[in-house]
Amino acid sequence: MRVVAIVPAYNEEKRLASTLHAIREIPEVDAIRVVNDGSTDGTLEVARESGVEVVNLTTNVGKGEAINIGVRGVPADVFIFLDADLGETAREGAKILMPVLNGEADICVAKFPPPKKKGGVGMVKRLASWGIAREGMVCEEPLSGQRAMTSQVLLDILPFHSGFGIEIGMTIRALRRGYRVMEVPVQMSHAETGRNLKGFVHRGRQFLDVARVILAENRR
Repeated sequence: MRVVAIVPAYNEEKRLASTLHAIREIPEVDAIRVVNDGSTDGTLEVARESGVEVVNLTTNVGKGEAINIGVRGVPADVFIFLDADLGETAREGAKILMPVLNGEADICVAKFPPPKKKGGVGMVKRLASWGIAREGMVCEEPLSGQRAMTSQVLLDILPFHSGFGIEIGMTIRALRRGYRVMEVPVQMSHAETGRNLKGFVHRGRQFLDVARVILAENRR
């Protein structure tokens, strides 16, 4: 099976190189495509210097739309989506890849360990979990962007929502179509938002996006 890693990246010049190096250490991954989502730092240069395939978007369109564009025309049997800020922990992607390759799941989601620093009060996560629970699944990490899935699933649930609601939209659509969704514990880490103004603004945007996606999917 041909496995392709899709890495959406926005202003991740500091961690992207180590993330790509770690993904290369996953034997099952045959190719890597970075989608530079209108970065204003050196992300594009880092991606190009790494020797992977690069899709360069001149304006920031958001993670969901970046992935919609990034998967176009990619020949693959299995896709794995990994964030650009995972650094060396991106090699843990193998843990979500294997259940899909072995036929145990159609979509496999990375379940992160508890965060190292305090964030919000969990409202976004609870809302997302509630939205998924309505489809019959108890999901511990509804917002995890680290996912592997077959190309059949991908084509069936595209296009993804823009903004921060992409993951919950993926899960709801997959469950409604009868696909098997599995969560697997990993030892991944990424840049965390803290209890400061920037963090609260970020989580506020997340909450609104997740609510918007739940409403949109329930109108379908």
